[in-house]
Amino acid sequence: MFMVCGEALMDVFSAGDSTEGVALDARVGGSPFNVARGLARLGREVGFLSAVSTDFLGERLMRALREEGVDTRWIARLNAPTTLSLVGLDESGAPAYAFHGTGCADRLLQPQHLRELPAGVRALHFGSYAMVVEPSASTLRALAAAERGRRLIAYDPNVRLNVEPDLARWRETVEGMARQADLIKVSDEDLSLLYPNRPPQAVADAWLAAGCALVVVTRGAEGALAFRRGERLQVQAPATVVVDTVGAGDTFQAALLSALGDCDALSAATLAALERPRLEQALRFAARAAALTCSRRGADLPRAAELR
Repeated sequence: MFMVCGEALMDVFSAGDSTEGVALDARVGGSPFNVARGLARLGREVGFLSAVSTDFLGERLMRALREEGVDTRWIARLNAPTTLSLVGLDESGAPAYAFHGTGCADRLLQPQHLRELPAGVRALHFGSYAMVVEPSASTLRALAAAERGRRLIAYDPNVRLNVEPDLARWRETVEGMARQADLIKVSDEDLSLLYPNRPPQAVADAWLAAGCALVVVTRGAEGALAFRRGERLQVQAPATVVVDTVGAGDTFQAALLSALGDCDALSAATLAALERPRLEQALRFAARAAALTCSRRGADLPRAAELR
């Protein structure tokens, strides 16, 4: 079983002008929320650990999880609003986000909201702004530290400066998680924000030295790079007609975790020992899944049957 930890929100897209203003199209979202649904769509047993509002948008988020078969027993329901993320797309389909989330439920997760994890949980994935805003940040980072060595710890920074503009805070979190995580997946855009003057190899080497077993850098149409100690791999992205890239990184992470599960590589030791051809196969599977998400609007992650 996988457990995904982090925020859930509503992505709100412009649907064109209305008579009196702008029509909006609100869709369930949030990076960790997407990863959880992505794993479920790939046939994995998965739970979601978060705080979700009791408002009508929170109810819609809960229904979306249940409809996909995501276990919701680790979600705290709070009387606080649901975060809204306004999403605008540029000419290439790349998203720009404006967050409205101060005081919202997904930031308010605290230790008393946590329930014991069952023995069957083999991997925990942590991600995005829930790891840098309080009190959720302290709660989730303490959970990662407590589970280090017991289960695979995966992490995707998914930097959102609209939520937390202080890059030093993001770097502190990323470097702390590099000491806890066995797998870090990061986009090249995030690396350029975090470490503008350092090549990916240098950043990956530092994270590997801190204790991480595998670092993966996604590069959009350029595919992905992967680093283990003394080893560098590269896979190409499949050619695709891009509608937008919303959810592509989340799709990559969900598919990579699923593929590593197939390889029985859900620990630091097994990640380090996984044969290179099998790791390349897992990375190609993740790239193919991400390309499929890019071919349609929003974070519409693929199902297992679409990738066979």
